[in-house]
Amino acid sequence: MANQNLISLELDERIEAAARRLSMDRREFLQFCAALATTLGLPQGADAAVAEAVAVKRRPSVIWLHFQECTGCTESILRAEHPTLEKLILDIISLDYHETLFAAAGHQVEAARKTAMAENKGKYILVVEGAIPTKDGGVYCKIGGKTAIELVKECAADAAAVIAIGSCASWGGMPSTIPSIPGATSSPTGSSGVSQVLGKPVVTIPGCPPNPYNFLSTVVHFLTFGKLPEVDDKGRPKFAYSRLIHENCERRAHFDAGRFAMEFGDEGHRKGHCLYKLGCKGPETYANCSVILFGDAGAGTWPVACGHPCIGCTEQGVGFTKPIHTVAKLKNIEPSAFLPRIVEEKGVGATLGSAAVLAAVAGAAAGAGAMMAKNLGLSHQAEEMEKAKKDGSKATESTEV
Repeated sequence: MANQNLISLELDERIEAAARRLSMDRREFLQFCAALATTLGLPQGADAAVAEAVAVKRRPSVIWLHFQECTGCTESILRAEHPTLEKLILDIISLDYHETLFAAAGHQVEAARKTAMAENKGKYILVVEGAIPTKDGGVYCKIGGKTAIELVKECAADAAAVIAIGSCASWGGMPSTIPSIPGATSSPTGSSGVSQVLGKPVVTIPGCPPNPYNFLSTVVHFLTFGKLPEVDDKGRPKFAYSRLIHENCERRAHFDAGRFAMEFGDEGHRKGHCLYKLGCKGPETYANCSVILFGDAGAGTWPVACGHPCIGCTEQGVGFTKPIHTVAKLKNIEPSAFLPRIVEEKGVGATLGSAAVLAAVAGAAAGAGAMMAKNLGLSHQAEEMEKAKKDGSKATESTEV
């Protein structure tokens, strides 16, 4: 049944104004808010609260820092379509500092950051993209004469919330990988996640890159309820990272049926069979990649659907740690050992020779069985005769007495 609270907002002037700002009609705007509420796993009626928050509440100021990264997380945001980036940063959030998207540079940018922090003290959202180098005092990443360590601590001090976007910011990601050289115990720059540097939990949205709608939904939750969504023990929002990728993968039916691709390009791979034996980390990776997809390009727009195994980029200790070809650790179910393989050997029928041998064996067995039965019969007769003799002897003895 339709949500009456949401429908009642359709004629609200504030909703109409917000829809115009987002280049949507009112119905599309309400559908957008309902989709966000559903993504967040909110109860019935929360979609109306989301709509009112987006339409009425002051846009939260966002300070976005860049450190050791490839800017892939920002590139992912750039490709969002519902809403597009310019609508996101102009109508839903106020992006007051972002080194990649700013037209200004140098002292102007730093002045904008400090102004936004001062005017929104205790109310702005700090977003960190990229790992933070900690070795040698953090000299491997400096912005405006300050190290990444100094910047993140300065900006986090008065932030209402801190969000680490991408695997690099979440726990170090690719920059934190330890080189395979004798004696190496850390990455060359000692790259760490935001939580480690600040010494306190933060909301993490891992992925390489993460889905932009996971970030958008997190911000809208903050805008609607004044707090960040519920997170797991790794700081990941539960609405996006509470289920294994494997659970909702379109190849799951092939896994359950025992149909696996054994090599890239083989028959199973061409037919879309499960990529588990090619090293897919979906069975041990928590994320919503198989549900939300990427890039608004339609179905099949995520790695596994395109034919490449999941690398587990949202899981610390899996992505950038386990080799791609290493088989995943199954967390909830294992394929049966009795399921058929991709190519099963087929029988060719009995030849005359094998039939003759079988017949001979069967005949010998039948003969042996008959002989055994015969011997059993003889043995039984002998026992009965012996018993009769004994009974006869006892009768004679008693008569004589």
